[in-house]
Amino acid sequence: MLLAVLGFGSSSALASAYGIAVTVTMLITTALTFFVVRYGWGYPLPVALAATGVFLALDAVLVVSCSLKFMEGGWFPLVTGALIFTLMATWRRGRELLIDSIRRDDPELLPFITGLATEKMHRVSRTAVYAVANPDTVPQALMHNLKHNQVLHERNVILTVVFHDTPWIPFEERVQVTPLVPGFWKVQVNYGFINKPDIPQALELCQAHGLPINLFETSYFLSREIVVPTRGAGMARWREALFAVMSRNAGSVAGFFQLPNNCVIELGARVQI
Repeated sequence: MLLAVLGFGSSSALASAYGIAVTVTMLITTALTFFVVRYGWGYPLPVALAATGVFLALDAVLVVSCSLKFMEGGWFPLVTGALIFTLMATWRRGRELLIDSIRRDDPELLPFITGLATEKMHRVSRTAVYAVANPDTVPQALMHNLKHNQVLHERNVILTVVFHDTPWIPFEERVQVTPLVPGFWKVQVNYGFINKPDIPQALELCQAHGLPINLFETSYFLSREIVVPTRGAGMARWREALFAVMSRNAGSVAGFFQLPNNCVIELGARVQI
């Protein structure tokens, strides 16, 4: 903010930037109000237009009047907004491509672990928690653990965290435990938007659902994908490169979910998008 004030050099140029930022925000807010009235509340089209049409026209006049100051500093909030939108859109599209690529290459979970249950593989007397976004495919960390370490834990938990639109999820509804095959369970942890994620605390709630977990004998396996930009379908090459940089600098889920640092194992994989 200080650099922006120094860069503009005058209060009039800063006022031009502020005026366009405010009026465009008002216009966007009114436009979104129309969709809320029409599709969120289900009112007829004439009612939605009558409720927002006057405000849309007024906001449009204000935007046009402020656009005369575009070259005097009004460009700054528009360029800043465009850059932020590009980053957000690139991250969202990149995550979609990344998840699609992982789902395309990973086998289905239930047939895979059913075959593991019949094999006489060395098992470690601990609990392994595999945090995944898609609980229907085999976690990358599980596949790497089997391939490179050639061991399987006695208790394996396929963990999925779901955030709901409600503010608070009661503790009795916080976890859902589904037995799969001997030695494997699927656990879904539910949070509201004001709940503070705490996976170790949530795992303690699994005991009431028939799955006792000793947190001192639990390891958390996380998959960390290294994005490799490729030519062809997907995004433009520069957007894929941008997403790769953003992915490398993204924070780890271990801190967000309050996982103990000395019990987290991250296994990386190179994924082409």
